[in-house]
Amino acid sequence: MSRSKESDELIFFVNGKKVIERNADPEVNLLFYLRKIIQLTGTKYGCGGGDCGACTVMISRYNPISKKISHFSAAACLVPICSLHGAAVTTVEGIGSTKTRIHPVQERIAKGHGTQCGFCTPGMVMSIYTLLRNHPEPSTEQIMETLGGNLCRCTGYRPIVESARSFSPNSACCPMNEKWKCCLDEGKNEPERKNSVCTKLYEKEEFQPLDPTQELIFPPELMVCSPSGSFGFTMLLREGTRPLAHPQLCLYLFPWVTLYVTLRSIRSFL
Repeated sequence: MSRSKESDELIFFVNGKKVIERNADPEVNLLFYLRKIIQLTGTKYGCGGGDCGACTVMISRYNPISKKISHFSAAACLVPICSLHGAAVTTVEGIGSTKTRIHPVQERIAKGHGTQCGFCTPGMVMSIYTLLRNHPEPSTEQIMETLGGNLCRCTGYRPIVESARSFSPNSACCPMNEKWKCCLDEGKNEPERKNSVCTKLYEKEEFQPLDPTQELIFPPELMVCSPSGSFGFTMLLREGTRPLAHPQLCLYLFPWVTLYVTLRSIRSFL
């Protein structure tokens, strides 16, 4: 049986740019492709097993039935490039940079002292960014769950969480503030502190506002031309730390068993 020409083309987008791969190697993962093939090194190689979250990217897909776009965070080291047919990938380079304009997520983590060595920061940024694409005003529980798949050995997590909580509408400086005095409230715990000493990391009013209209749009080409079904894979993506069964074009039912898989997710394949 002769194969059509389209069956040899893997088509997806990276940061708004179209990528066409002919006869793609199914053993190549997204992390290797980003860093070595198209030279986007902002996505970091940490553990290589989906545990550290340093290689987190956002993957977006369009559902032609519900006519909705879904955004997921995923560990690039676990994603085969052949599973990305018809998908849009967003890396840390695609949301902002010092050459153009840094994204509000990047700004708040920087001003909130949420980075030290900086190796895990791109993954942290992309996890928070994906959460904001789905929930522009996230709760503390959503933030904690989202960052549950990202490891940091420098900051102790609190400044990262507090930077993310600045997007919440009613974010206090810490959970203790609602019941007792907060150690960061000027004048409450140390009345003799001089006025010249600053006790705040930042003023929320100084931050760039989160404007959804300035984000990368999902490629219209992928909405008009739905995938032809040449590449069939079942993936487990995650939103936060929970795996999500993503049966796109399931010609072969094969679960990618990773650290984030639960028994409930495995039973869904049976």
